[in-house]
Amino acid sequence: MKNYDVKDLSLAEQGKLRIDWAGREMPVVKVIKQRFAKEKPLEGIRISACLHITTETANLSLALREGGADLVLCASNPLSTQDDAAAALVDYGIPVNAIRGEDNETYYRHILTALEHKPQLTMDDGADLVSTLHKEHTELAADVIGGTEETTTGVIRLRNMARARKLGYPIIAVNDAQTKRFFDNRYGTGQSTIDGITRSTNILWAGRKVVVCGYGWCGKGIAKRAQGMGAQVIVTEVNPISALEAAMDGYQVMPLIEACKVGDIFITATGNKNVLDKAHFVQMKDGAIVANSGHFNVEINIPALESLSKSKRRIRPFVDEYTLNAGKHIYLLGEGRLINLAAAEGHPASVMDMSFANQALCLEWLVKMKGKLKPDVYPVPGDIDREVGRLKLSSMGIAIDSLTEEQRKYLESWESGT
Repeated sequence: MKNYDVKDLSLAEQGKLRIDWAGREMPVVKVIKQRFAKEKPLEGIRISACLHITTETANLSLALREGGADLVLCASNPLSTQDDAAAALVDYGIPVNAIRGEDNETYYRHILTALEHKPQLTMDDGADLVSTLHKEHTELAADVIGGTEETTTGVIRLRNMARARKLGYPIIAVNDAQTKRFFDNRYGTGQSTIDGITRSTNILWAGRKVVVCGYGWCGKGIAKRAQGMGAQVIVTEVNPISALEAAMDGYQVMPLIEACKVGDIFITATGNKNVLDKAHFVQMKDGAIVANSGHFNVEINIPALESLSKSKRRIRPFVDEYTLNAGKHIYLLGEGRLINLAAAEGHPASVMDMSFANQALCLEWLVKMKGKLKPDVYPVPGDIDREVGRLKLSSMGIAIDSLTEEQRKYLESWESGT
């Protein structure tokens, strides 16, 4: 029996092992990959993808390649790339333009390089690829069949583009699929955010006052997992319906400026900018920890924090200590970027299985619908959403009931229910 230590392997070989490990938890993508290998629904289609370069993304990429796609990748966040996964993909023959820790100039240069592929399909996390295409290479839009977007932030940007009539081709909002947001956003973000903060700080959650900014699906997941760790959770919101839901879910709800006076840990998950701003930092207690789980690093106003500070030092990986002029300390995690990917490994593969299954099937659907869709943001087709749910249940060994013909006709009838 051959015996070896992972440390003795090359970076690409290490990545391949981790990709295989993640693949064990992605049975739905595996089923799609097997079908794609036989049917080749993406044969010869050029795809440019701006995604988090992780082992889960690698499994999606390999499935698309099996379907015949000609794929090029770049990173959707400077701190989310797993270099071993990137090296493994390159070894598998899939070009990757991403380096963990790249600066903004390199980040956008990599996006432009991915666009040199002249894509017929685009895949995005945050809409940076699509927006760059429309700003820098508008001539490419005419040849794009369609694209997919997997984040709340990206869908907001794309819908704004569509309203302004600036969107040049159809995009499917994969983020809004029920088999994505109910599970990826809630369970994935919840677990991985807690994981990232724990890894970077080694704090004990029990008894801490945790302020969750935003009570969308991501905020719900974070609040639930923090509560499960024994934290006292406070939710801040601008939407009265979401605030009411948080209150009825058992959380304390208050304005953020008030929460800043009592909170120990602050986590943003809103998709908006300057959620934590100068006025909030001034009110925070000495030793407050701030982290972001939204897609872009604009939710925490870092320039405002720096303007209030007389010194800054890195005291742990992913932990920057800001000493304010007033003498107190605030700790910023992961440079304000996605803490679950900056300091941890992102969402567990099992939940990304459904998100990436949606991605693959939506790309296949877009090719079938070529020329039939106007430039706009579209929902995931219901049949695809349900099929992903069915495949996931099957992989878990769970069976469910089916409607009888009588029940189906009853639900489709408008006549009296008696």
